Amino acid sequence: MMKISARLAMGMAAALVAGGLILSPISSLPATAEEQAEQAQLERLEIVTATGAHIFEVEVARSERDRARGLMFRRSLPQNHGMLFVFESERPIAMWMKNTYIPLDMVFVSRSGRVTSITRGATPMSETIIPSRGPVYAVIELAAGAADEIGLAVGDQVRRPEFVK
Repeated sequence: MMKISARLAMGMAAALVAGGLILSPISSLPATAEEQAEQAQLERLEIVTATGAHIFEVEVARSERDRARGLMFRRSLPQNHGMLFVFESERPIAMWMKNTYIPLDMVFVSRSGRVTSITRGATPMSETIIPSRGPVYAVIELAAGAADEIGLAVGDQVRRPEFVK
């Protein structure tokens, strides 16, 4: 393997940028999970429980790539934020906490927006499979404790455009 000097490497990189071969500067790409979270577009999600309507700001993971990454590598999650995983159809879903540093509540939701099951306080970094316990259309990940804080129960309603009544 050929070694090159740092000066030569920098010169080559500058030439690639100047020549248009690198289309965007590396510094414009999010370097950390927290930077990605800051750049993510947040959308409103409402969960209606016996204690009332509760508003969360969520990132929506619609693509396979977004769903695969989820909240991995994040070091924090504000109590009123989360991530909504939307799937193409209702089906059994399995989640895990690999590379996820923060404990989460996982809320499994039907196509009609009804909560079908809840996993409270999923263990960070665990590779244990967390099943939906039946077909679901979406999963909401919230900071651990959020489900208890709002009194979330199976049968409660989630309101978003993705869910049909």
